[in-house]
Amino acid sequence: MTAASIVFAVLLAVGLLPLGAVKVLAVAAMRQRAEHFGYSVTVFRGIGVLEITGALGVLVGMVWWPLGAAAGIGLVLLMIGAVITHVKVGDGVGEYAPSIGVCVLAIAYVVTVFGAHL
Repeated sequence: MTAASIVFAVLLAVGLLPLGAVKVLAVAAMRQRAEHFGYSVTVFRGIGVLEITGALGVLVGMVWWPLGAAAGIGLVLLMIGAVITHVKVGDGVGEYAPSIGVCVLAIAYVVTVFGAHL
């Protein structure tokens, strides 16, 4: 594990753990976001669980890199889905720029993990 991959893992976890938690807890703002996207609260909670699981996976990846790599790839796919969802409902770039940022960060994490182990 490189210093860069550790930094990327921590940044992903710091960003995604609270975001996933508010989705799982279905706070009012997240219920409104779910409605905006045409998702049920249950589906949005599921997305929150995926965010939390991915964040924990990249942290565990500091000890067992294959799990971290898999979690990082999952986060990339999740963020691609987020961007697609934003575009489908007509949101502007400002609305989905954070998802792009997290996606780029997750890609950087995966690249550094694989770069250190392959």
